[in-house]
Amino acid sequence: MNIAWDAFTPWASLAGGALIGLSAALLILGSGRVAGISGIVGGLLKPGGPELPWRLAFLVGLIGAPLVWGLFAAPPEAQPVAGTGTLVLAGLLVGVGTRYGAGCTSGHGVCGLSRLSPRSLAATLSFMAAGFVTVYVVRHLIGG
Repeated sequence: MNIAWDAFTPWASLAGGALIGLSAALLILGSGRVAGISGIVGGLLKPGGPELPWRLAFLVGLIGAPLVWGLFAAPPEAQPVAGTGTLVLAGLLVGVGTRYGAGCTSGHGVCGLSRLSPRSLAATLSFMAAGFVTVYVVRHLIGG
């Protein structure tokens, strides 16, 4: 295993994590809502409603933040290690998993764990274990 030291960015990672935590805390304190991306975007699919403005603002911020970052620094180069079909299948499986697990990694992993939710702990352990197993199988057993 090789460590890509040029990709080691502890200060940027710390700042990003702090901003994610601050955003999640402000959302739950301000509206009582958990910052789970799948739930926020899923709520946009329902027509109208009083929650539409903050959901749109959240989505605009989610998409706009990397664009603003790109004004000040070059974005990292994306190097997918899987084909388009594999990425589409993986995305669909993640979508199905968020429905069965009643939330996504941001909702359970960031917000749920910080609230000491046992259900979020079980969900986070499950998707982390599934990710570890998948990477091991794909990289070491079937040679992907």
